[in-house]
Amino acid sequence: MTVLHSIGPFHIDEGRGVLLRDGQSVPVGQRAMALLLAMFNTLGQTVSKSDLMQAGWPGMAVEEGNLTVQIAHLRKALGPGPQGQDWIVTVPRVGYRLVIPQPQPPEPEAATRPALAVLPFQNLSGDASTDYFADGIVADIITALSRFQSLAVLSRNSTFVYKGRAVDTRQIARDLGADYLLEGSVRRSGERLRLTAQLVDGISGTTLWTERFDGDAADIFEFQDRITESVATLVAPVIESSEISRARQWRPQSAASYDIYLQARALLASESEANNATACALLTNALAAEPDNGVILAHASWALEHRLNMGWRSLGEDDAGKCLELARRGLRHADGNPRVLAHCAMSLIQIGRDYDGGMAVVQAAAQANPNDLMVTIAAGVATMHCGDLESALGYFRRAIHLRPTDPDNRISWSGTAMVHILRGEYEAALGCASRALALNDRFDPTYWMLIAANAHLGRMESARACLDRLLAIAPGITLARIRAGQPARFPRIEPVLDGMRLAGLPEG
Repeated sequence: MTVLHSIGPFHIDEGRGVLLRDGQSVPVGQRAMALLLAMFNTLGQTVSKSDLMQAGWPGMAVEEGNLTVQIAHLRKALGPGPQGQDWIVTVPRVGYRLVIPQPQPPEPEAATRPALAVLPFQNLSGDASTDYFADGIVADIITALSRFQSLAVLSRNSTFVYKGRAVDTRQIARDLGADYLLEGSVRRSGERLRLTAQLVDGISGTTLWTERFDGDAADIFEFQDRITESVATLVAPVIESSEISRARQWRPQSAASYDIYLQARALLASESEANNATACALLTNALAAEPDNGVILAHASWALEHRLNMGWRSLGEDDAGKCLELARRGLRHADGNPRVLAHCAMSLIQIGRDYDGGMAVVQAAAQANPNDLMVTIAAGVATMHCGDLESALGYFRRAIHLRPTDPDNRISWSGTAMVHILRGEYEAALGCASRALALNDRFDPTYWMLIAANAHLGRMESARACLDRLLAIAPGITLARIRAGQPARFPRIEPVLDGMRLAGLPEG
C-alpha cells in the first residue's frame, strides 16, 4: 500500500521508495530512504544512532562510519533548506534529527482569508450525556475545516467561551473578528439523534446555509463522521461563493491578491475561452506584486493547463513552458495547501508528462484533504490518465457524493463517461455525459464524450448535432489539438478521438 509523507517541499512515497522535491525526483538509495523515514516518523525528535543503524541495516552488525556516510549522502541529496541550513541536524553523541518545518502564522496585513468560528452546538435534548456528542462534532468539524487553507478557522478555545450563553451572532462575530459563524443544535429522542447546522454571515446575521441530519444513536460514530464530512464539504464552497459576491459588490477594483484569486476563480468556472484569457491576465498581474504567492501561482498554472488541454488558442510563445514554470514555483510555495498541490500536480501530469512525480503530489493532496471537491476531482482525472480505471471511478464517485449538484462535478461525470467509453460501455457513457451537460453546457470534454459515444453506437445524426455544439463554443478545434493537450502515458484518449473522427471532426 502506498503511504505518502510531506516535509516542506519534499513528498515521500513510502510504498514505491520515491522521494520528490517540488515534484522532481530526488535519487536516494534504499538505506538512505529507510533512514529518512525513521527520522520523519519521530516528527522531528532525535533518533539515536543505534535506532538508525537498525533501520538502515536491520539485523546486521555494521560500523558507525557507514551511518555517517549515508547521512552525508542524504544531506547532499536533500540540498539546503530555506535559510541555507541542513535538513538533517547532528545531535552530538546521541544521533540525528530531521528538521520538520512548522507553518508560519500569516502576517497581520496578509490575513485576507475569511475567518470562520464554529460555535458550541446547543444540546436541546435535556440529557447532559449528549453533550459529549455535540462537543465531539464541533471538534471534528473544526479539524476538517482547518484542512481548507482558504479559510482561517478559529480555535476551539476561542469559541467555547460562548458555550451555554445567549449572545447575538453579530456580537460574537465582532468579538472574535469572524466573517462567518457556524452554529447548530443536537436533539436526542430515544435512540434517534437529530442535528441541525447553519452558516451565518457575521456582518449581516443572515443565514447562508442550513442542513438537518438524522441518525441512530447506536451508530453514533458513523453518524458523527457523516456529519463532519457533509458540513466540511458544504461550508467551504458556500463561504467562497459569498466571498466572490462580496468582492464584486464591495471591492470591484481591488488589486489585493485574494480578491484577484476570487475573480479568477469565477472566470475560470465559466469554461469560456475568453474568460480564461482574462483570468490569466489577472493572475499574471497579481504575480507581479506577489511572485511567491502559492495560491496565485497554482491558479495561473491551472488556467494555462486547462487552456492547453482544451486545445484553445495560445496566449504566448510558450504556454506549456510557462505553465510548468508556474507549477514548479507553486510547489515551492505551496505550504502544504492541498488545492495548490493538486493544481500544480495536474500541470506536471497533463503538460509536463511527469507522471510519477505528478501522481505522488496529487495523491498527497487527496490524503491531506479528502473533503476538498477540486482536490478529489484532480485525483480522479490524474488516476484516469495515469493509473487504474477503477480507482479513478472511486475518486469521481466520491466527488459526486460530496456535492452532487456542484458545477465542478461536470468533470467527474465527464471523466466517468470517458471510463465507460474506454470499456466500450457507450450507453452508460451517454448517461454520464448528459449529467455533466446538465451541470455546465460549455465544458468541451462533455461534448467529446457525447460525440464519441453516439458515433460508436452508430447514432451519427446525434453525434454530428453534438459536434456542431462543440464547434460553436470551441471554433477551429481539431483532433490534433485535443490530442496535444492530453497526457499520453496510456493512449486513453484515442477511443474518444476515434468516435469524434467518425462524426467528422477534422484531424488537424
